[in-house]
Amino acid sequence: MKRRLFMGALLALGATGARGETPRPARRRVPPPGVLLARARLGEARLGWAVVDGADALIEEHGAGDPMPPASTLKTVTALYALDRLGGAHRFVTRVLRSDDTLVLAGGGDPLLDSDRLARLADEAARAAGDWRPARLAVWGGALPRVDQVAPGQAAQLAYNPTLSGIMLNHNRVRLGWRCDSTCDLTLTAAGTRHTPRAFGISAALGPGAGWSHGTGPGGAEHWGVPRRALGRSGERWLPVRAPELYAGDVFQTLCRAAGLPIPAVEIAMAEPTGAVLAESASLPLRDILRGMLKHSTNLTAEAVGLAASGADDLPASAAMMRDWVAAQGGGGAVFADHSGLNAGSRIAPLVLARLLAPAAPRLRPLLNADPVGPVGLEVDAKTGTLNFVSNLAGYATRPDGTGLSFACMIGDEARRQASAGTELPDGVIGWTDRARSLQAALLMGLADEPPRPLPPEI
Repeated sequence: MKRRLFMGALLALGATGARGETPRPARRRVPPPGVLLARARLGEARLGWAVVDGADALIEEHGAGDPMPPASTLKTVTALYALDRLGGAHRFVTRVLRSDDTLVLAGGGDPLLDSDRLARLADEAARAAGDWRPARLAVWGGALPRVDQVAPGQAAQLAYNPTLSGIMLNHNRVRLGWRCDSTCDLTLTAAGTRHTPRAFGISAALGPGAGWSHGTGPGGAEHWGVPRRALGRSGERWLPVRAPELYAGDVFQTLCRAAGLPIPAVEIAMAEPTGAVLAESASLPLRDILRGMLKHSTNLTAEAVGLAASGADDLPASAAMMRDWVAAQGGGGAVFADHSGLNAGSRIAPLVLARLLAPAAPRLRPLLNADPVGPVGLEVDAKTGTLNFVSNLAGYATRPDGTGLSFACMIGDEARRQASAGTELPDGVIGWTDRARSLQAALLMGLADEPPRPLPPEI
């Protein structure tokens, strides 16, 4: 059954509530949350649903106090935390310095540094260097603590779980391209919009097995073993980078040479560098970075801004500081394992999240995506959150009469999530997620004065 018909089936059920629930007004033709959940064919999934108004009154709830994995709806918390601690005008600055006989590329924790901006830095550094020729190139990534993987146990090739440090080029991803005839030609590039230099410091070859493999060679150089069955005749995909300083330095070396500044092989700087600044590049303001993070659900950006906001020495400490910040807002308890929601160890109750979002509407709502579940009879701006057998939605809704609401909806089958952890698209997850999103849409439609479309006659 297609999603539209499935949602109609949810809505067409009788409006009799489960025992103990407060009956809905007669004008609503949408069943109570418990009835919708039973109809949604989501197996053993739990539903957490909380809606509050601007006066912090609870409008509707189902399992609202039960902590559940927030998935990427946690990014709404991270955005508010970063805005509070750093301010919306904050910018991350990447610098190129001359330190004695060494050229230093110093990362500033910018999660949006790409090959195009790195090329401009190389051009400016080459002009500023004049006739000077460095004896060494060092890359410093200590502006943020190093995080090898946000969620260990994920499949090695998943680009949304790269290594994080104070320098992050192209979201710490490298693009694998291939063309296969009698043999397969593999290329790795640091792809930007205008500049796509080769990533000479990372190699790839067809592997002997059926799965992906990743290893490091002398000097920390990365190597990927690629399964032939994962490749068609031609194509491309992103792979995560595990040695971000070497990756950024290798690409910067290529771009500097193209700009007329030959420099030697890359070293990693262990201490924060000093010296004369030859060039620098500032990021977009944090507010704009967060808008892109919430639109594209970029895990690396969430972790970077969360770590920058806390100033902690590692990710667990940083997540704990954000948890304490939430508690200080009066929102209640939570457990955070990261800032992105990729790690399923995080937990927050839907009611805690909805009440945290409510007073922040003027700051956060303009950064969220509009109508993420389609027309529901309300103006909705919200953030989705998805893991295997977890589908969440949190944000804001405005009724036709102008009443503003904040809400959080969390749907999860914990047993199936655990059984499929680290797997790309386990069996059944696509249909399950589609039905969960239809359930979210039906719940939102229940907040409207009337459902926005007639019920299917066959239901």
